Amino acid sequence: QRQSLTEIVTLISCMKLINMKTWSVFLIVMVTLKSGIALKNGIAFVLSKRTLTSRTGTESTRYQRSRHRHPSQSGCFVKQKNHWSLRSINDDKESPLATDDFLRSSNFLSIPFGASLITGSFWMHADGWTHLYSSFEEMKSNSSPSEFSSALQFWLFGALSHPLLNPIIGVSEILHASPGTKLAGLVPISFVAMFTCGAWILVRFQLLRNLAGITAMALLISAIGAGLDGRDNSLLGDYNIQLDDSYQGKVVKGCPAPDGDALYRNLPENAVFDYQRYQGRWYWHEVHDWTQFHEMYDTSLDIRLTETGYVNTLNIKGPSPLTSPLSWDKSPLMNGVKYSWVGKTVDEKRSSPPPGTSLESGFGVVFPNYIVDVNTDENGNYNELIQFQCIEVGGVRLYEGIDFMSRNSEITDAELQQMHRRATAAGLDPYGSAPEQMHRVGHSDASSAVNDRTNEWRKLWKRLEVEKYLDQ
Repeated sequence: QRQSLTEIVTLISCMKLINMKTWSVFLIVMVTLKSGIALKNGIAFVLSKRTLTSRTGTESTRYQRSRHRHPSQSGCFVKQKNHWSLRSINDDKESPLATDDFLRSSNFLSIPFGASLITGSFWMHADGWTHLYSSFEEMKSNSSPSEFSSALQFWLFGALSHPLLNPIIGVSEILHASPGTKLAGLVPISFVAMFTCGAWILVRFQLLRNLAGITAMALLISAIGAGLDGRDNSLLGDYNIQLDDSYQGKVVKGCPAPDGDALYRNLPENAVFDYQRYQGRWYWHEVHDWTQFHEMYDTSLDIRLTETGYVNTLNIKGPSPLTSPLSWDKSPLMNGVKYSWVGKTVDEKRSSPPPGTSLESGFGVVFPNYIVDVNTDENGNYNELIQFQCIEVGGVRLYEGIDFMSRNSEITDAELQQMHRRATAAGLDPYGSAPEQMHRVGHSDASSAVNDRTNEWRKLWKRLEVEKYLDQ
């Protein structure tokens, strides 16, 4: 197995020399050859034509069936009530061959199965993985090591957090759907029994444990690949993780120029943006952002002005009652969590920064924020706003975020359609503002029972002060 793993790692390193599809074909050929060898070894094992090792205590006795050896040097199988045992004629001792010996000795199956499954996961999204690799190579060659390292860590956060969060939410739904008495009012006994049984099976049978790990890895690779190739519209709003991704079949390189010339600004009062009217609470209604999750709800943004700019505080809850009807009110995020980062409206490099353009920093990266559209009420107050963030590293667009926000927690479909039209006019569609590229953010009624659910899980999170550790 270690030899096969070394071969696979060596092949992965060859990606610098050959393209993804050629590499995949080569790996499939290798898997086919390894499968043939594994099959031959399996037949040899079943026919007992290879050496068997039986260990009793600290001693090991090797038995080999051979027609050409003296009977005193050979061993034979003896049928017992519920298992086969191997008897040594030399010492007249029996060594039981347990019912799971074949599973233990059949780990050769995990190598071709695992290599085939993982290769297939790459192959299904080969174009996306190839584009990602070439984009990272371009980014690395055109940026400093520290810039590339920060960008890679930021991308890995989004790429891994989504595929890992979904199984956790799924298990949580199963947990709270399980019947029976609950231990300490938290976990049903039936779930504990099911979990214990599953854990015992994985610990007991190495082959099943290997196959489970390989399958999990293949599913992770496939999930990331789906976020890279952009063919699943349901993922475009919160899991469009490709670098310099395409729009309508055309790759859109990098971010708009920092001075905002690439974007049309629909700003009132002769393109002057008033940050005094920008501060306060805004409610998110639709977003295109792979640092967010469609399972979240009640998302709002509080803006507080400072001498050099402002501080953003994002308030989120999750998972939503719509996506997780059984577990949403037991989540540690049910009470809400806050994330803060800063924005600077004063640019030391520019005497007069473009209106509505600021430089924000947080989560280990620095990026511009563009206010591209503002709508006012009858009193001139800002009541709807479209903003756009973009991160470019080494000439490659790492991230883009688009937020449709308003002062009210409720918004009609007609009002959202108007915002989409204004975003299209501003030139945001290539970056993700089309309706199929954004996901809707739900909001609960402040007077409803949704905000007043009490249960043992919620009490537990409060005693553990989880909110204090989640807030950033």
